[in-house]
Amino acid sequence: MSVHRDSQLDMFAKASPAMAEARGPSRRRPSPPAVRSDEDMARALEESGNYRILRKLAARPVAAARRPGFSRFGVILDTETTGLNHRSDEIIEIGAVAFTFNDDGAVGDVVGIYGGLQQPSRPIPPDITRLTGITDVMVEGQTIDMPSLNALIEPADLIIAHNAGFDRPFCEAFSPIFAGKAWACSVSEIDWSARGFEGTKLGYLVGQAGYFHGGHRAVDDCHALLEILDRQQGDGESPFAELYRASQRCRVRIFAEHSPFEMKDHLKARGYRWSDGSDGRLKSWWIEVGEDDLGDELSYLRSEIYRWREADPPLVRLTAFDRFKA
Repeated sequence: MSVHRDSQLDMFAKASPAMAEARGPSRRRPSPPAVRSDEDMARALEESGNYRILRKLAARPVAAARRPGFSRFGVILDTETTGLNHRSDEIIEIGAVAFTFNDDGAVGDVVGIYGGLQQPSRPIPPDITRLTGITDVMVEGQTIDMPSLNALIEPADLIIAHNAGFDRPFCEAFSPIFAGKAWACSVSEIDWSARGFEGTKLGYLVGQAGYFHGGHRAVDDCHALLEILDRQQGDGESPFAELYRASQRCRVRIFAEHSPFEMKDHLKARGYRWSDGSDGRLKSWWIEVGEDDLGDELSYLRSEIYRWREADPPLVRLTAFDRFKA
């Protein structure tokens, strides 16, 4: 029996670590969890395939000096207004971000920022306050600082707006400093669908690019648009380079004046829009095409709409200095 007891004691003395752990708690302290950065955690979530992370857009700082090699001067501009009609509604906020770029469409540095509120002559409609967050209290006594704004606009080679057809008429009605400037539209002059985007609203573009920002305030929207325009995708050109090239091309507006009434549905289906003449244009259906597409469009009108080979609809050639005017 004594031999048996000694054997048992010897067996437990030589127990494996697993058996020892089962017999009682370890005296070793647990290791503290590793500290992970926000980016590490975001990357881990993305790599799981179960999450899509949006990162907050950070505004670029104003550069202390302009770098050589970026001789062009651009301004991204956004307005908030009391409504949609530039003849009766008013600007209540203007935001502008000035930046440098070169002839190849490469963006340099941010060199100026302006944001200002303006008290309108009438109270801000409730739906505009819901959309923009701008209240009557915020704009009370506020006026746009025209010298500061002019310091950015006057040297600009190009003004960019996300829907220039809306912003340009409001700006030109607001101040003559915008007259005679070249404008570009980051909605209509960039093929966003070819870049994989499902919409053209700024919120869609920002979200699909993997970011979020404080939208519907003018300066915030300008900063966000700059980041999207300067976003490189693979080996192709940036959206801004595409936009700059488009702004340098001439466009042609064709007016299908005196077209037969029964052809209106055909024109509408092809992309023509109706002008009632109230804005100074001809009262007719019209479309805007590139110079390269002018011949095909005239052939369509002559063969399918007028059915007369000698038809000569009015044409207006437009550059960036003329486009997007009221």
